[in-house]
Amino acid sequence: MPKTLLVTGASGQLGRSVIRHLLDAANVPANRIIATTRTPANLADLAARGVTVRAADFDDQASLAKAFAGADRALIISTDQVEVRGKRREQQLAAVTAAKQAGVGHLLYTSMPNPEPGSPVVFAPDHYDTEQAIKASGIPYTIFRNGWYDENLFMALPQILASGQWYTSAGDGAISYGTRDDYAAAIAAGLASDTGESTTYTLTGPKAYTAAEVAAFVTEVTAKPIQVIQLSDEALTEGMKSAGLPESLAKVLVSFDAAARVGDLAMVTDAVEKLSGRQPVPLKQFLETNKAALAG
Repeated sequence: MPKTLLVTGASGQLGRSVIRHLLDAANVPANRIIATTRTPANLADLAARGVTVRAADFDDQASLAKAFAGADRALIISTDQVEVRGKRREQQLAAVTAAKQAGVGHLLYTSMPNPEPGSPVVFAPDHYDTEQAIKASGIPYTIFRNGWYDENLFMALPQILASGQWYTSAGDGAISYGTRDDYAAAIAAGLASDTGESTTYTLTGPKAYTAAEVAAFVTEVTAKPIQVIQLSDEALTEGMKSAGLPESLAKVLVSFDAAARVGDLAMVTDAVEKLSGRQPVPLKQFLETNKAALAG
């Protein structure tokens, strides 16, 4: 009998994409997939295809225990609680505990590049501690250290294009951006595999780029010039606060630039191709395909 595969956060963009790849690329029978979410009504379309939809609240241990029941391989997609320090860690450790109690045979998790102690990224400890808890659980595991999404650029590029100025503290640090769908394809392949070995993959795009190089691509695509202005972390944080961002969020965003500056986000691997069998989309191609989104 095929194994039962579980995906948490299934109503999110990554979770939905992973399930789509399980169904359409890996040809996993819908009745062998469990999709968990806080909002089951949002997954009515998957339920209509035969996917089992279950309620799971990472703040409710009892709901997690019920959600993980019967799953052979379970993917924990990291939660979006990043502004309250430690909240994400608490939620994810609860999920690891629930998976162990449910007898899950293989545990998969979406982490971040280089989360070890010393990372400048504010929420890196959440990922590191979750990785350590998974390893301590004794459950065979696959950890996906997801690089930064190409799609993250759309959070800032419309404003950058409108002003013509890109404020950053990343210096010459590079980021190996990759598409969310490429990462989802790799994760789905790992989830659907029969491997029982414990391993860690870093998922990246095909090349790492500095802010100046990304700006040059955007200018080529849009014909709008962008001036990259380097600031200190402190000055960038104050600028974001002046623009109306909460200090906690500003510090999170600036920590990304700090991580890029020290080289923590520049690793390039072949993990996406190795797992999914497909070549990752180059950044410039992604920007050209999504030119309309650059305008906001």
